[in-house]
Amino acid sequence: MNNCIVMAEIVQDPQLRYTAESQIPIAEMMIQFPSVRQDDPPSILKVVGWGNLAQEMTQRYHQGDRVIIEGRLGMTMIDRSEGFKEKRAELTAKRVYSVMGVEEISDSSSPSSTSSAAPSNVVPLESRNRPAPTSTSEMPPASEPTSPSPAAKPLIPTESDDPDYDPIPF
Repeated sequence: MNNCIVMAEIVQDPQLRYTAESQIPIAEMMIQFPSVRQDDPPSILKVVGWGNLAQEMTQRYHQGDRVIIEGRLGMTMIDRSEGFKEKRAELTAKRVYSVMGVEEISDSSSPSSTSSAAPSNVVPLESRNRPAPTSTSEMPPASEPTSPSPAAKPLIPTESDDPDYDPIPF
């Protein structure tokens, strides 16, 4: 399965165009992300979005924005004016997330698309700094410690369990 997630900075505003026959919107933009080695220049990648996602990309994202893009990585052939063909990597976006906020834009034609609401696994930072309860009525009831039942046997056998027990099996 081809699935790629990239965190990058937009270096060229999304450009919106339409297909000739069915007038489906297509957005293209260029992103950059740091290379693996410190001495190498940043890597640049073309991102393509289709349909409603393309329109949302052109409305919400601009040069300099930091985004997380989920999509499918592919290779395209480009005919160069010098007379040869060049291969380039291209990311077909399925979802785009803003790094500054928790907004999500997803392709509405996919069955797994979600609304622009915050994902359910995001917890606001304010919830981590709650004051300690001041009265005993706010505290949850303490549970009684349970003692192991006498019928429960230990997981590791001992000499008292088995008269033929040999701690060294060889």
